[in-house]
Amino acid sequence: MKRELGLLHAIMLGVGGAIEASVFVMLGYAAGLAGTALIVALMLCGVINLFTMLSYAELGSAIPKAGGEYTFAKAAYGGFVSFLTGWFEWISNMFYAALSSVGFAYIISYLIPVNVPLTAILTIIVFTAINIKGVEEVGKSQVLMVGTLLAILIAFILNGLTSPKAQGFQLSSPGGPIGVIQATAFIFVAYLGAEAIAVAQAEIKNPSKTIPRAILLSAIVLLVIYPLIAYAMFRIVPPEAISGQSSPLIYVAQLSMGDLGKVALIIAGIIAALSSVNTSIMAQSRVAYALSRDGYFPKALLRVHHKFSTPHVAVVVGAMFTAVLAATGVINFVGYATDFGFIIGFALVNLSLMKLRKEKPFLDRPFKTPFYPFTPMAGIVTSLFLLIFIDPGVLSLGIVLCVLAVLAYYVRMVGYLRFRVAFGGISLGLGGFTAILTYLIATGFMPLNGVSPTIITVIVFILIFASIVQIIAGMLNVTARSGRF
Repeated sequence: MKRELGLLHAIMLGVGGAIEASVFVMLGYAAGLAGTALIVALMLCGVINLFTMLSYAELGSAIPKAGGEYTFAKAAYGGFVSFLTGWFEWISNMFYAALSSVGFAYIISYLIPVNVPLTAILTIIVFTAINIKGVEEVGKSQVLMVGTLLAILIAFILNGLTSPKAQGFQLSSPGGPIGVIQATAFIFVAYLGAEAIAVAQAEIKNPSKTIPRAILLSAIVLLVIYPLIAYAMFRIVPPEAISGQSSPLIYVAQLSMGDLGKVALIIAGIIAALSSVNTSIMAQSRVAYALSRDGYFPKALLRVHHKFSTPHVAVVVGAMFTAVLAATGVINFVGYATDFGFIIGFALVNLSLMKLRKEKPFLDRPFKTPFYPFTPMAGIVTSLFLLIFIDPGVLSLGIVLCVLAVLAYYVRMVGYLRFRVAFGGISLGLGGFTAILTYLIATGFMPLNGVSPTIITVIVFILIFASIVQIIAGMLNVTARSGRF
């Protein structure tokens, strides 16, 4: 892949990847949790993010290869730890693209009535095509979109500070410190996306200098602009007035600036959503490319387009999964799921930094994380602490994703043929057990009290069919002589 992205392009990838639709549609719920202390929650998010971005900056300058977190974990640990890091990085970017596309659809609905899932899917299709065309196109579109977005958000901040409708401001949280922490966990997604710079580091010019500068500048821009947006918003309306709004920023802009402000913030929301869809589709494809390069994913994902020099197969495959996620149209759950995956990735990146500092002290590091080892340790502790306050349903999903990661990894390690033989043995065992169970029910040795003879006959026929299918599948897999993964 070609190194075509300069410092400005890289910064816009980071800022545009983070400022996405969630900022426009999730601040209302977060304000309901923390009140005006949402400003504190946003600052906490920024500090937690900065701890880990320092680790990204050091590792990105030292190991400027495609794959981001996965590449770092591979250099530090290898094996299952690196695969798990790449797995969550890949899945999280797909969740993030889905979240952004759904947010875009909700914002569009302010202008015209739309089908949210369908609009989200069409958005993914468009940016899949852009990503296939080339990273230079991604970079150019990011500079234009994010530059416009920042200009509109700065205008919104200035209006909140100077508007005659501005009111007094008092910092308070109806839920106390717990409410602030809950809001921090919920809105942490607003800072995610800046790591897209690390994912695209194989396509960045002069990586030893550009990568750390771009990562840190992106993190600082976010840390400054988000609390100012919340402060400007609360100067116009109290938190209880926006907690039920589907897009608080648009609501506040319309109150203070009229229809012009409404249209401007809708445009900003659209740009924010599209820029983050753009970067996250690119990010997931580069992770899939790296996993394929090392043999964890099918080799087909390693194909690079002969004209555009992009991993087009990886782009398309990831976009297909993203479209399925976007079809749900559920933004809060997808937001929490995005948080979960990235938080796990953050912890593993900080651990990778500490492992490499210990085992490879002479690795060329153009940038070094200050206050080591306290900075990466703070990144690990604070990011994992947020998991306590994530939706329990998302934690369950995270456990399922971990189990799937273990299965995917060991299928690859054991080999396709051995896995088929093992699976065949399980199928034969289940088939035999089902046949015995069928015989016991049919002969009356295992009576089904209270069940009519007709129902028993149906159950017996179903069990006979199931046992035959399992035995045939088992024999086919056990006798397999070859196979490719």
